[in-house]
Parts: sequence; C-alpha cells; structure tokens
Amino acid sequence: MLVDSFGRVATDLRVSLTDRCNLRCTYCMPPEGLDWLPKPDLLTAEEIIRLVRLGVERLGITEVRFTGGEPLLRRELPEIVAAAAALRPRPQISLTTNGIGLARLAGVLAEAGLDRVNVSLDTLDREVFVRLAHRDRLRDVLDGLAAADEAGLTPVKVNAVLMRGINESEAVPLLRHCLDRGYELRFIEQMPLDAQHGWRRENMVTADEIIGLLKDSFDLTEDDPAARGSAPAELFLVDGGPARVGVIGSVTRPFCGTCDRVRLTADGQIRNCLFAREESDLRTAMRSGASDDDLAARWIAAVARKKAGHGIDDPGFLQPARPMSAIGG
Repeated sequence: MLVDSFGRVATDLRVSLTDRCNLRCTYCMPPEGLDWLPKPDLLTAEEIIRLVRLGVERLGITEVRFTGGEPLLRRELPEIVAAAAALRPRPQISLTTNGIGLARLAGVLAEAGLDRVNVSLDTLDREVFVRLAHRDRLRDVLDGLAAADEAGLTPVKVNAVLMRGINESEAVPLLRHCLDRGYELRFIEQMPLDAQHGWRRENMVTADEIIGLLKDSFDLTEDDPAARGSAPAELFLVDGGPARVGVIGSVTRPFCGTCDRVRLTADGQIRNCLFAREESDLRTAMRSGASDDDLAARWIAAVARKKAGHGIDDPGFLQPARPMSAIGG
C-alpha cells in the first residue's frame, strides 16, 4: 500500500494527461497562456496505462481521476479510460474537465467505462465567463454538462471557485441552477496555485463566507460528518434534502489529516501533495528500463515522505513552482 509516516493510505490517484488547456482562467494562468511541456516529455498513452495498472493492481489504488490541464484535449483519452476500466479490481474512474468538448465526447467516454465527471463552472453570466476565462465558451460548458447527464456520467458534479469582486454574487444562482438539473455543486476556496503567483488571501471568498451567502436563501443542514471520510467537501443538505451542496475549504478548513490522494503529472512525476515542492521521477526510470518492482518501490518511497499538511498558514510557506495546470487537479 501507499502509506505515509502519519498512517494515511493513498487510494485516490489523480492522473494529469496534459498541461495544456483551452481556457485561461485567471486563478490558474495568464491570458497569454504558458510554455507547454514539450511532447517528448509527456507520458505516452502506454506509459500512463502501465502506471495506472501498477497503482491499481499492486499499490491499492481504488479510484482514478483523469485531469489536466484539460484532459479532453488528450486524443487517446477514450483508450486510456477503457484500459483503466479493464483493470481488476476495477477502480472508480472519473474526469475533471472544463466541459469544452464534453458534449461531443460524453457518450464515447461513458461507453469506454468512465463513471462520472466533475465540470468547472464559476459563473452563469457570459460576460463574467469571458472576463474569468478569456474565452467565450460558456455555452459549450453548459452543453457539456447536459451531455454528461444524458450519457449517465452521474452524479454530475460542478466545481465553482468564487472570487471577491468578480463572481461571489453568483453563489445562490449557481446552486439554483444545479438543483434544477440534479447536478451536485461544490464550492472550492481559491488556492495559491496560479502561474502568476498572484494569490492573496484577502481576495479569496472563504468557506464561512460561502456558507453565509447560501444560508441567506436556503436552509442548510450539515450532513453526517462521519460519512465524509476522506472526501474534501463538507456536505450540507439543502432545504432538508435529499439535494446536497459541498464546500471545500482547502485553505481555511484543511483536511490534510484524512487525505488519501496522490498525483501523477503529465510528465511522469509523482507528487504526494498538491502543494508539494518535491517530485519523484517515474518517467526517466521507466524509459531506462525499470521493472514494475522498481517503479513500485519509488512510488512507495515518494508517498512515505508526505508531510503532515500543506502548510499554507506557515510563515515559511512557498507556493509550488508548478501551477495547477501543470500539476493536475
């Protein structure tokens, strides 16, 4: 198993398929974009499948989530999903996406074995969307959500980041939109993972503020905390349920003590924490002929070094050199 020195067991693997993205969300990257990884540095589909297989069959991984960048940009995505679905024991397979292209691919991915999706949607206002993402693609995202629901990739989860002075007034409209369509909404505190290193705590809408905004229009009742387990979201029943809304207070309400996640970047680096400043290189070892036993040992050692928490509140905290688009959510 992938166990750290604090007794936490990593069973949830986040696999970044590319660092590229077709949006330019302000909390992630500058409008002009970034210098993408050279293609030879990216893991091939075969290499990704090998490492996912190793994680599932040898190291106790039970959930695989494909991320990016934007994973729908990876041409071999259906092939990779199908290979993961063929593993035994079969892991739960999910996808985190901005939704652009999902209307076209939802059915294909469901047929390949994808179980569900998380789609980013920070606003329902077209002008605000363009201001945030520097692309006029709101309609594509909404169509992608509807297609995912129709394809049975349920529960369809929606991720929203609220930013002060930009879209915090949309907390209630976003929740109404999701309730009306049966989507599960998760609000996520903005984290210091932008390429510009421009994150400021005072610009972040906190979990407490989000809950306060929602309580102005809905009756929120805390869901059973014991059922949360290692899930990052605090869940609340909306108007008595059964509908729920989640709040992920990554900064102000950290859940590091129950974290069960480990990350594989698009260029083959193992990261034992989203905010880690060290990585373990599996790509070079794999391309040098490393056996599965050797790769597993490297992976185990990487997770064993995981720190107690992300340390955002520590005086010496340093933001990771890589932005979220290069790490993978």
